[in-house]
Amino acid sequence: LKEERSQYLWDILEKTVFPDIRNRATHVQVGTPLTHERFLRRYKGSYGPAIIAGEGSFPFPGTPVDGLLLTGDSCFPGIGVPAVAGSGLLTANSVSFDSIKPQLA
Repeated sequence: LKEERSQYLWDILEKTVFPDIRNRATHVQVGTPLTHERFLRRYKGSYGPAIIAGEGSFPFPGTPVDGLLLTGDSCFPGIGVPAVAGSGLLTANSVSFDSIKPQLA
């Protein structure tokens, strides 16, 4: 069923982006939210935080726990490799060298 459902995505990609994309693909893995839940341990296979549209935004790295910072797809700027990398940069930049100096000694 997963392979069958994935054909729709292949068709769209062929029509709008790369006419020969299926021939270019050297490795294909089809996943579903259930796959993400099982292998990535994501609640119901979801990505990012549970935000109600128009009522919230991605949280920043800080937490109520002193010294604990968060990073990843559930933090600002959000979902996707570039966004998660940006989240890591924001978190790293929120820690000053003075606060980690004692840990380096």
